[in-house]
Amino acid sequence: MKKLLFTLFSAVLLQYSTYAQSGSLSAAIAKLDQAQTVKDYEQLEKTFTGISEQPTWLAPYYAAFCNAKIGFLLQDDGDKIENYANRGEEQAKKALSLLDTGSQQKEAAEVYTVLSMIYRTKVFINPMTYGRKYGMLSDQFLKQATALDAQNPRALYVSAWVKYYTPKMWGGDKDLAKKLAGESLAKLSTPANSNYPRWGKAEDQALLSKFK
Repeated sequence: MKKLLFTLFSAVLLQYSTYAQSGSLSAAIAKLDQAQTVKDYEQLEKTFTGISEQPTWLAPYYAAFCNAKIGFLLQDDGDKIENYANRGEEQAKKALSLLDTGSQQKEAAEVYTVLSMIYRTKVFINPMTYGRKYGMLSDQFLKQATALDAQNPRALYVSAWVKYYTPKMWGGDKDLAKKLAGESLAKLSTPANSNYPRWGKAEDQALLSKFK
């Protein structure tokens, strides 16, 4: 009898633990939608690193995304970026290691997109020193993302951002940036799994607002 009660208690505890973890990821993602400042993303990065629910790639993916966003917010203050960029790189690579890139191509495309953003923030640290190395890595991972999922709206957004901010003599194209950002915005939708990446609307709108 005691063994039966213990088994039932363990099952209930496991179910509750799974529910609590799921709620924590959903709650953190909801807060991510409202994040705007470095402090907001710092707090959320800590939250995501403490989550271990299934599928396990999502928590390090979102932690890496937080560090990428911090890097973009600090792009004019490069001395502060390196620690965030290094953590984000580790987290993105961890997320990638938890995927089967053969059967989870769309998920891998999401991670490659964030990894591209992370390497772009490394350029901000010192464009003259790091621009060539990390700019090329950023482009490489963005190409991998679009090769796996050409319709990924977040990869389209990053492509638009790069085209907008790259000088024309080095391949920049503001007209193409506007087109890509518009395509990204049009392709955004709510994923079947509400915890899967859906960000991009605010970023697209901010970029498109520069053309008004």
